[in-house]
Amino acid sequence: MDKHDDSTEDGEKIEDHTSHHRHPNNEEQSKQGREVSHVERSLLEEEARDAKEPKHETHNQHKDGDQDHGGHGGMHAGHEQMFRRRFFVSTLLSIPVLLYSEALQQWLGFSVPAFPGSEWINPVFAIIVFAYGGVPFLKMALPELRDRSPGMMTLISMAITVAFVYSLASVILPTTSAFFWELVTLIDIMLLGHWIEMRSVRRASGALNELAKLLPDTAERILNDGTTEEVPVSDLQTDDRVLVRPGANVPADGVVAEGHSEVNESMITGESRPVVKESGDEVIGGTINGDGSLRVQITATGDDTALAGIMRLVEEAQQSKSRTQVLADRAAGWLFYAAVAAAVITAIGWTIAISFNAMVIERVVTVLVIACPHALGLAVPLVVAINTSLAARNGMLVRDRIAMEQAREVDIVVFDKTGTLTKGEQGVVDVMTVGEINEDEAVAMAAAVERDSEHMIAQALRDAAANQGLSVPQASDFEAIKGRGVRATIDEDPVFVGGPNLIEQEAIELAPELTEFANVAGKNAQTVVYLLRDDEAIAAFALADVIREESRQTIEALHELDIEVAMLTGDSEGVARAVADDLGIDTYFAEVLPEDKDSKITTLQEQGKLVAMVGDGVNDAPALTRADIGIAIGSGTDVAVQSADLILVQNNPLDVVRLVKLSRASYRKMQENLVWAAGYNVFAIPLAAGILAPIGILLSPAVGALLMSLSTVVVAVNAQFLRRVDLDLPNLPGLPLPQEPQSAD
Repeated sequence: MDKHDDSTEDGEKIEDHTSHHRHPNNEEQSKQGREVSHVERSLLEEEARDAKEPKHETHNQHKDGDQDHGGHGGMHAGHEQMFRRRFFVSTLLSIPVLLYSEALQQWLGFSVPAFPGSEWINPVFAIIVFAYGGVPFLKMALPELRDRSPGMMTLISMAITVAFVYSLASVILPTTSAFFWELVTLIDIMLLGHWIEMRSVRRASGALNELAKLLPDTAERILNDGTTEEVPVSDLQTDDRVLVRPGANVPADGVVAEGHSEVNESMITGESRPVVKESGDEVIGGTINGDGSLRVQITATGDDTALAGIMRLVEEAQQSKSRTQVLADRAAGWLFYAAVAAAVITAIGWTIAISFNAMVIERVVTVLVIACPHALGLAVPLVVAINTSLAARNGMLVRDRIAMEQAREVDIVVFDKTGTLTKGEQGVVDVMTVGEINEDEAVAMAAAVERDSEHMIAQALRDAAANQGLSVPQASDFEAIKGRGVRATIDEDPVFVGGPNLIEQEAIELAPELTEFANVAGKNAQTVVYLLRDDEAIAAFALADVIREESRQTIEALHELDIEVAMLTGDSEGVARAVADDLGIDTYFAEVLPEDKDSKITTLQEQGKLVAMVGDGVNDAPALTRADIGIAIGSGTDVAVQSADLILVQNNPLDVVRLVKLSRASYRKMQENLVWAAGYNVFAIPLAAGILAPIGILLSPAVGALLMSLSTVVVAVNAQFLRRVDLDLPNLPGLPLPQEPQSAD
């Protein structure tokens, strides 16, 4: 959108407010224009007109005058108040016009006393109402005319101008009927409709304000002597330490330096369960501390925080134009020309039928009023605003509206394996024992030996014991054997845990069962470690990058939505095939280097498929960019990922299914609104033109304005039903964790 440099009556210059919201990495997207209603787009001059009036301070408008994203919501509130004020003032001024209207007096059977000069009440008050409540519509039509894209404001302006000029002519030409009461009620109803629209848009577009409110205004900074001082959040710097008391909001991103508590991160991640936080854990600014007290070392402030990044993504989503919005804008333009044509035909037809008179003008005015694409302008933006808000609350951040809209049509979803379908960490997937020891005893003993080790294999064994609730025996005399394993003493017996090098060093002969177990695990690229006691290998453990339980449910749910699933992995052909068969994946690509992943996406696209790629947003960047829809998963604290169109905050592949469901529901709601808006015009224009006049049905301009406003209300209410969309997934049957091979990605 180009900057407007027109001067208002106050001499102030007007600058397109979208320029204040541009992100340095999103300049091209900003050039495409914001996705706003026609009303907001046309309010540039009116915004400057009211510039001298007191402004409502938003949550993030600080004393020094700086203002962040909170201003967007304040803009909607300002427009809403402007329409509200003008509606009430204009309605009050319209009362004398209605009382002294001869037509209304005759219809309703009442009379009011006349006095010298009372014949001027109607024209004088009508002029005031037109100047205060009607002229703003004329001003808001100027951008449409300058851009050569006539739409709703142009139609409204034409309608009230025709009625106004014709009514003034009646003062000079007494033989002409006046439309003064129709004119003022038309303006009143238009103002009411716009007030309702801006109120709905303001409420639905409150995602940024709600996010901004998560951050506290002040923080308790810990000084060198251990005391605290209260400082504005804007004064915090990296490496500062702050005290987060129970129930308080975390002021900025950081790492817990001291303390233990549970933190509610639902407003950021969508996860309803509080997350345990202790020393070394990361916390996100804006989240709510639980019952414990935390001392947090700040790692990011201001625009570098996760919350600020999420706010940028939400704003970018609101700014980007979807294909449906482009269609709605184009339809509004078509409707203008259709309305003008219908008005001309109406004028010609009625003139031929009854000759040119006041009734012909009334028909023309009514046609123009009925044709106003007010509801059409609201149909898509309101759904988009609600969609964005719903997505953010469910941990789905939308960077590109077109991608969000395309998600409903996706043919195949391609998952990166490591860290997406799998946990990206080692886990025990199988156990083999010989002799009298059972699997639980073997796991517990191995965990005891590995108690003091920091190796990932040691952590996997300890986690296996903890997950099974096993009682781990006491071990002593821990010793690490470089390159081979570890040793410890349990019940005065030396016990070893290690790999094939340990077996070779100790010259242990494996039992046939353990040898076969190791061979099978090796074919599946699994890591095998052994438990040794009394110079004998008594157990073997197969470890691998464990598949997420949600992955199986995700693939089954996508299949229920008639969407294919593919997998990219750097593992061998045999391993990839085993994982694909285990999960029910339709297509897989094995032994794929990161730099070659995008070519696999191209292969699927050449088959005519709309491809969505799901990855971690780092080594999958080329594939995410190449795909029709790039989805970064598990990147909630790395909101700077530029390669993805959509970001799923939680590291949960099931959110891909929720994303598709929300996209389909939103598109259906857009279609419904477009049908309501355009269908209303298609039905009402012939009625306004007088097609049913032979049976005595004629619409006045005021009734036409009322019907138009009602269509707007219907569209607004219908959009709100999107909030009821069910994003919950069915309880799909879970299966035991597979023996999945170690990643080579």
